Amino acid sequence: MESDTSPTARALLALELLQSFPGITAARLADRLGVSERAARRYVGILREANIPVDSDRGPYGGYRLGRGLRLPPLTFSATEALCLVMAVLDGHHDANDTTGPVGSALGKIVRALPEPVAAQAEAVRRAAAPVPDRAAARPDPGATAELVRACSEHRRVLLAYRSEAGAQYDTEVDPWAVVVRHGRWYLLCWSHTSDGRRAYRIDRIRTVELLAEVFDPPVGLDPVAVLEEHLAVGWEYTAEVIVDAPYGTVAHLVPSSLGRLEPVDATTCRLTGTTSNPRWYAEQLAALPAPFRVTGGEELRHCVRELGQRLLTAAERAAHA
Repeated sequence: MESDTSPTARALLALELLQSFPGITAARLADRLGVSERAARRYVGILREANIPVDSDRGPYGGYRLGRGLRLPPLTFSATEALCLVMAVLDGHHDANDTTGPVGSALGKIVRALPEPVAAQAEAVRRAAAPVPDRAAARPDPGATAELVRACSEHRRVLLAYRSEAGAQYDTEVDPWAVVVRHGRWYLLCWSHTSDGRRAYRIDRIRTVELLAEVFDPPVGLDPVAVLEEHLAVGWEYTAEVIVDAPYGTVAHLVPSSLGRLEPVDATTCRLTGTTSNPRWYAEQLAALPAPFRVTGGEELRHCVRELGQRLLTAAERAAHA
């Protein structure tokens, strides 16, 4: 005999079972619910009437599974999962308390769907963390990003309206290869027909995206992350050439490809060559190497290394006399 649990509650339990056990048979669903197979099918019917897509496979090995549709089935989170999700959103979007924005609105929906004790913890974390702004963050427009991802997937050429760091605005026609996130920055790696060369555009500086009819074939075996790192190390204003007094095998894994090309000179030294738009930042990266080095090319870089070294020496001397 079935219990007095309401049909709606049974249907929700059935939904949770369909989420947890894709392909579950009517017999097993009935057993889990403690009802007859006929009743289990009735609960599946209730879900379908509520516009929740439930697919069924016939035959001895058939069963039920949730289909793909416009409406998402309810999600359940443990307290740890919910808090980690909220923290991840806050870490990436410090404007998550803005309920008028898409991130804050989505986060609010998740919090409201949580059980009261878990929601209270999530809200406490949200209130404490959200007021801290990330002034260095560069958030790309979600709509433009989605269009670029679609264009990459469909191998469609696009027309971009772009604004450079200096404020210049121009249009460029590109074959979008991949969207890459590097150190909190979103880049479009592509081939520019306007410039006739490989380019990496900051997506937060893209003002509009227009999908074109032309299609293209992306490079075979493309490693988007590696290509982006290599691209960001060349073509900048200031040159850099550095001799590192350590075997290549000792420091190769410590030198990011964004600094340039590292190659062995002999058994005990190697050479780093590249370019940069920010020699001060480049000098700071060199200072982190666990090996002696000397700048053999790039007057701007040499000046910044000398200035950084003097600043560190001054700090150490002050500490010694304190």
